[in-house]
Amino acid sequence: MIVLKLGGSVITEKDRAETLDGEALERAAETIAAAQTDGLEDVVVVHGGGSFGHHNASEHGVSTTDGTRDATAVLDIHGAMKTLNSFVLSRLLERDVQAVPVHPFSTAYRDTAGTLSLPTGQVETMLAEGFVPVLHGDVIAHAGAGATVVSGDELVAELARRLSADRVGLCSTVPGVLDEDEVVIDRIEDFEAVATVLGASDATDVTGGMVGKVRTLLDLEAEASIFGLDALASFLDGSTPGTTID
Repeated sequence: MIVLKLGGSVITEKDRAETLDGEALERAAETIAAAQTDGLEDVVVVHGGGSFGHHNASEHGVSTTDGTRDATAVLDIHGAMKTLNSFVLSRLLERDVQAVPVHPFSTAYRDTAGTLSLPTGQVETMLAEGFVPVLHGDVIAHAGAGATVVSGDELVAELARRLSADRVGLCSTVPGVLDEDEVVIDRIEDFEAVATVLGASDATDVTGGMVGKVRTLLDLEAEASIFGLDALASFLDGSTPGTTID
């Protein structure tokens, strides 16, 4: 069972508000469809916010820790993510991938300590019935803070734990985690060993950039990979391209 994240920077023009990278999204959809034709089973797709979610969250000052009680802000962020989700679903459905939406705003929440709760019975049933659930970064209710952002990376981690995923893949705009010489780091087993070379995203990102990704993936039992779009087919075929995090 695979949990696959399509990074927001991959499928959108992240430095231009609410702008889709149609060519990249179509490449990703074609690759997923081809993998299913070749026998890929039980995959959950999560996509990031890119220039849709991050732009709107930044405009309203909302992040994974800073919340809002303004319904207009919530609807702006959630609405933008639903729009992007519709683009992802349509590209997959055009290629006969049985993709269906799961909107975290309607299912997930944080408690007063900020701990994420994501019921997965719905996702498990969808998988059992042959569907490909497609989740996305979103805004969710947060006890004591109104509503905050839940990142795609957080969703990937929670899904991987609760669904006992065998493998986790993060498709990014880079071929893996890069060192000071822009060379892909083959394997990461300890955050402190790579802390000095990790940095935040250059574009607007309210969810922590590469630092957050690596920290989150190191906490998983399942093996995880960070790789570029060119390596998506290889990952779905069972290889470990890019950077392996365990």
